[in-house]
Amino acid sequence: MNLDRLRAAYLEGPADLVIEIASPSTRGVDHGDKFYEYEQGGVPEYWLLDPERRRPEFFLLDAEGIYSPVVVGPVGVYESPALSGLRLRVEWLWTRPSVFEIASELGLGGG
Repeated sequence: MNLDRLRAAYLEGPADLVIEIASPSTRGVDHGDKFYEYEQGGVPEYWLLDPERRRPEFFLLDAEGIYSPVVVGPVGVYESPALSGLRLRVEWLWTRPSVFEIASELGLGGG
């Protein structure tokens, strides 16, 4: 993380990660203008989450500065390369996991 670039009212340089929650009225902008602005601005990781369609999309900048889509593996957990330790069980975006499921995922379960 680049906390040294955080100022009182702004961030110097690109964010490490941008997450957009799409809606029917913003879907085109999130996939179009914002996508290219973040790419051109050098944001290393971009998530586009569409709750209505239950569709998550994850993108990483490649060596040429172009976003490449990332496929979530068969386990269904996405691990952010930009923010070490940030893991997301993708199905939880659309459901309400129990406290026990969360604790188990985090390795906090007893026994």
